[in-house]
Amino acid sequence: MTGVTDFSATTLAGEQIALSEFAGQVLLIVNTASACGFTPQYAGLEALYRAYAPRGFAVLGFPCNQFGAQEPGGAGEIASFCSRQYDVTFPMFAKIEVNGEGAHPLYRYLKDARPGVLGSEAIKWNFTKFLIGRAGQVAGRYAPMTKPEALKAEIERLL
Repeated sequence: MTGVTDFSATTLAGEQIALSEFAGQVLLIVNTASACGFTPQYAGLEALYRAYAPRGFAVLGFPCNQFGAQEPGGAGEIASFCSRQYDVTFPMFAKIEVNGEGAHPLYRYLKDARPGVLGSEAIKWNFTKFLIGRAGQVAGRYAPMTKPEALKAEIERLL
């Protein structure tokens, strides 16, 4: 695998899609949760998506229940919550694991391509963000406390 677009993932609707559908776009990949202190970041993620989608940008949300069991619901519950509470229109994928032996291959790639603080590969919490350039390569990794709006300059640079 040489880039994010070499992977595939299952949507909340249960459809398997190749991430090559996003080839040539700038992407922000985020592990999400519905009951986390960072959950309000959905609003900022959606704002970025709406502002930059016409220029070739997408946010890809990957729900994860590995941190404090803050995403306990099924796909239908997650979809309903995101729509009802934050009017999320960016692509949301089925719940995955981001750490451990069951980690989704995409997240294994992301963590290897852009280790965290002090070289740690593990995702520390919900709403860790990976910014991906148009060629599918990881351009940046951002901590959960980094608000989506703080990434505007980096997104603009990559667009």
